Amino acid sequence: MTTPLADALPGSAPAARAQRAPATVRPFYWSLRRELWENRSLYIAPLVVAGLVLFGFLMGAVRIPHHVKLDNTPSNQAAITAIPYAVAAFFILGVGAIVGAFYCLGALHNERRDRSILFWKSMPVSDVTAVGSKAATVHLVLPAILFVVIFVTQLLMMAIDFAVLVPTGAHFAGLWANWPILRMAVVLAWAMVSMSIWYAPVTGWLLMVSAWSKRAPFLWAVLPPIGLSLVEFFSFGTGHVSHLIGRRLSGGFDTSFSNVGPHAVMVDLAQIDVAGFFSSFEVWGGLIVGLVLLAATVWLRRTRDPS
Repeated sequence: MTTPLADALPGSAPAARAQRAPATVRPFYWSLRRELWENRSLYIAPLVVAGLVLFGFLMGAVRIPHHVKLDNTPSNQAAITAIPYAVAAFFILGVGAIVGAFYCLGALHNERRDRSILFWKSMPVSDVTAVGSKAATVHLVLPAILFVVIFVTQLLMMAIDFAVLVPTGAHFAGLWANWPILRMAVVLAWAMVSMSIWYAPVTGWLLMVSAWSKRAPFLWAVLPPIGLSLVEFFSFGTGHVSHLIGRRLSGGFDTSFSNVGPHAVMVDLAQIDVAGFFSSFEVWGGLIVGLVLLAATVWLRRTRDPS
């Protein structure tokens, strides 16, 4: 029979388990889980858009054979088939970008506004972990959600296409050639990775504004860039600031992929430009600026009083 004193001895099993317990807390993991619990729009909004896309595609699927028969040119048929897939990805990505931007603006502002930051600061979670989990949510978790939603949506669209076109005599090989979904999944994965890196200064700025502003974080996020652009234009007649901001908001698509035309519907695997992307000064400069802004966000969260 063991005694409480024996259980507390350093070599005993209960004492060893007690010493190992803090290592299983995993504050960063649970901080990520908390972000998903409190911000369900991160996955609900893309799912809603995907549902609307599938509903609209299903309603218009009956006209697909008619459009294909009107133009027998292989390149035009490929475009007719591929455009809905590209449009679906575009809308889901667009909504994901909007959701991510508003998430960043409210990530630190809301917890100060409702004073829940006092509770979270009492927990064994550092400011670095708290801010890092929010940055990881928008740079890792959200892109992963968007990738899965887009891929599943396009897969279901292909199943609808198959069900509609095959009875008319079309071949699945032609449909697969027009939108090779597995190859396009690799292209989409690279696009998500490159865009996540490219937008580092944007999310860093939004998180810093969220940690600093007492109210109306959206206005504080957009007014300074607009003001700087206007001051530069009316003072010097130039538009370097507006060009820099527009270039960063464009997503760096021409840096991630090579030889992409202005009206391209599909991007092939051969156009993925990993070396060109990671050798770009814009990419590394943006990463450095993003890290500096995140460091400022950590400092603001540590020193800023609840509003």
